[in-house]
Amino acid sequence: MAAEPGGADRFFLAGVCLVASLGGLLFGFDTAVIAGTTERVKGQFGLDEFMQGWFASSALVGCVFGAASAGALGDRFGRRPMLQLAALLFFVSALFSAVPEDFGVLIAARVVGGLGVGVASVLAPMYISELAPRHLRGRLVAFYQLSIVLGILAAYFSNLALLSISERSAGAPPGLGFLRWVLVDEVWRGMFGVEMVPAGLFFLLLFFVPESPRFLILSGRRAEGHAVLERIGGSEAAGRNVAEIEASAAAEAEGGAGVAELFRPGLRTALMVGVGLAVFGPLTGVNSVTYYGPKILMEAGFEEFGAFLGQVGFGFILLVATIAALLLIDRLGRRPLLVSGMVVVALMLFAVGALFAIGTSGGGGAVPQGYGLLIGAALCVYMASIGFSISAVIWVLTPEIFPNRVRGRAASIATPCNWGTNLVAVFAFPALVGAFGIHNSFFVFAGITCLGTLFFWRFVPETKGKSLEEIEGLWKR
Repeated sequence: MAAEPGGADRFFLAGVCLVASLGGLLFGFDTAVIAGTTERVKGQFGLDEFMQGWFASSALVGCVFGAASAGALGDRFGRRPMLQLAALLFFVSALFSAVPEDFGVLIAARVVGGLGVGVASVLAPMYISELAPRHLRGRLVAFYQLSIVLGILAAYFSNLALLSISERSAGAPPGLGFLRWVLVDEVWRGMFGVEMVPAGLFFLLLFFVPESPRFLILSGRRAEGHAVLERIGGSEAAGRNVAEIEASAAAEAEGGAGVAELFRPGLRTALMVGVGLAVFGPLTGVNSVTYYGPKILMEAGFEEFGAFLGQVGFGFILLVATIAALLLIDRLGRRPLLVSGMVVVALMLFAVGALFAIGTSGGGGAVPQGYGLLIGAALCVYMASIGFSISAVIWVLTPEIFPNRVRGRAASIATPCNWGTNLVAVFAFPALVGAFGIHNSFFVFAGITCLGTLFFWRFVPETKGKSLEEIEGLWKR
């Protein structure tokens, strides 16, 4: 039976969170699919390093604006309608990324997709956080990160499969028309177009999930919110949760709830932690590896197909590490995973930079095969540590640490900082490598990661097992 004693329906909760997590899958797919297209688009349109960086990072411009507006729009119109809008943006972006003859149209399509990613990155984890019982919240919100990783892995597999089809069919006679154009002659178009399938599925499934109970209660729809909470956790837990939400809302109303509330003593520390998580996460270099992974592996001496295969391996490792984090985050806590994982991330970044520096020191610019394999191994450990720490923890902590009535607006401060930092890191990476060498680029990421580790060790609290209202009280104390 779906329902447990006491009225809790765990199958319903799992299904709702699974649908919401498809926003994370599309997020991961949209950001990772670019890895298979950068070199081919560069050749097709004759891009220099500056324009290649602009192409790779253009979606992140949309992410910044999507994330900045998502919280306020979600607070006004609801989480579910805005997630449906994100699904439509994903679909339109995939379609127009696959067919453009003009580079400007391709950039515009990528920006539209970025708007969808930005909206989903704020509202999908927030929606899950507002649905989940406190003892399952970390695990269920971390499931969103698992969906991102699955999306990344799906994009890598899709790119590899389409590249294989393109190579096998290159000598076939013409006659397939449009299909040959997008799957063989200019396979990067097919890589983008595949995203229409999960985007359409996400849009349709959202019609079958409820609105966030916290949004319903704070919008004056108490009975609807209570009904959702009762189905999720049973009647006793629902009554307790409704009372906590209403008490928290009343206290915040007396104190003048709004964005200004975040800059008052106590909560401004929460804002600082949220922004710190958002900024230091991308500066570990994770998105540079996600976007330019094949290029990095080819710099280490791998052939193109081997580099794509290696990128799939990174995706598998990230998936396993994320599953481990999902299983442990409510047992060990957020803070131990974050700090210990970041220490290993910093060490691996230094190792990759040193191996590139030593491997190319003999002249000629080519990395010997032995060093290339060591670089690949160090990047594998790096991706495992990323998945086990910052990539999982950030999406759990960010919606947890802010009060109910300002959570949407608070997340719309922290999350755009994440995307803005991503934009700078991804845009600058090709120019940074061209100007200073790939080894120095990894040394820069390593140094910043060390600073981030110290920041997390000093300021990030443990939120394991606390209700959202108790976490709010923690900051005020």
